[in-house]
Amino acid sequence: MPKVALFNQNGSQVGEIELNDAVFGIEPNKHVLFEAVVMQRASLRQGTHKTKIRSEVSGGGRKPWRQKGTGRARQGSIRSPQWRGGGTVFGPVPRSYSYKLPKKVRRLAIKSALSSKVLEENILVLENLVFETPKTKDFVGVLKNLSVDSKALVVTADLDENVALSARNIPGVTVVAANGINVLDVLNHDKLIMTKAAVEKVEEVLA
Repeated sequence: MPKVALFNQNGSQVGEIELNDAVFGIEPNKHVLFEAVVMQRASLRQGTHKTKIRSEVSGGGRKPWRQKGTGRARQGSIRSPQWRGGGTVFGPVPRSYSYKLPKKVRRLAIKSALSSKVLEENILVLENLVFETPKTKDFVGVLKNLSVDSKALVVTADLDENVALSARNIPGVTVVAANGINVLDVLNHDKLIMTKAAVEKVEEVLA
């Protein structure tokens, strides 16, 4: 089982914690990670694109000229696709891009993401993370104590409002609850900071 140091909010090491091999110690599957990231990014798309078809474009209520006798090609409407200002053929319409991967693939992806952070030594485990009041200065102090100066994902067992509000204005820092941890967030941040309770909760679900 991989072992990592256990820190307090002052940045002092207070012990070690053993991580579950089945969650934090597997060989990362790069293809599954790629599939999970593509799925998440697709699900984030708004899909509000829209073009007008010929029945939605204004104008073109009458036939431009008579069917025969003019020498020109027959036309039924000035809003046909071949006309300037006409409707668009097969243009995009509002739709959802989201789709789901199989449950086992999703579980393997998040395990791979967590294990990659352990292999890179970019995971920090905190004994606890508590703030009496929301204060950005206090959160910045904790990051400084832990020598974290890059993008960081902070995972707590349950979403603590004081912690979330304290980190809200810090660029590159995201706070999520253990049940909201996902592949895109883990890979998109350089450091993964988890509380001891969050580690136990994640292991309980994924092991």
